[in-house]
Amino acid sequence: MKVALEARDLACVRGDRRLFSGVSFCVDAGEVLQVTGRNGSGKTSLLRILCGLSAPEEGAVCWNGADIRTLREEFARELLYIGHQNGIKDDLTAVENLRLASMVGGRPATDDAIDAALRGMGLAGCEDIPCRFLSQGQKRRVALCRLLLAGRRLWVLDEPYTALDAAAIGTMQETLHRHLDAGGMVILTTHQEVALSARMRQVHLS
Repeated sequence: MKVALEARDLACVRGDRRLFSGVSFCVDAGEVLQVTGRNGSGKTSLLRILCGLSAPEEGAVCWNGADIRTLREEFARELLYIGHQNGIKDDLTAVENLRLASMVGGRPATDDAIDAALRGMGLAGCEDIPCRFLSQGQKRRVALCRLLLAGRRLWVLDEPYTALDAAAIGTMQETLHRHLDAGGMVILTTHQEVALSARMRQVHLS
């Protein structure tokens, strides 16, 4: 069965300001959609609408032809959203944070899988350090380890490269490639150049 996320004539209003309207696109398996636009154009608001975290003023978001508002948990099981905030607890170690995130997400990860994810993101040796002692880049990589553990087809990422160094950006690019090769989908915002041009389309919010 063909897997697709479709935005149909989306509009967003915040306060008395209309951020965007008439936004339509489709993302199929193996594709990346980059959302672009100036600061304040509504990029984060659009991502939250696509995840079902906010309701659009107009239009609908559909997953395989069905409105996500009718799918609820079925759609949530396919989705992983990582926003500006890392969503990690400073008092917990990297391992404890990922164990908690996987349990909350309904797919508990084994310790071996968590260790492999941390190594894959270049965090070997940081497993048992409380996250308050990690750098901002390391904290971001802990959050991004969730991509390797969640088993979700749709990744929605708001500035995933924030605070990452060149090596970590390279690792993240490889992670995205593997996800796409496996039939996954990615929607993201980023100010970094994304080396996925063969599979990437853009929607610009003006």
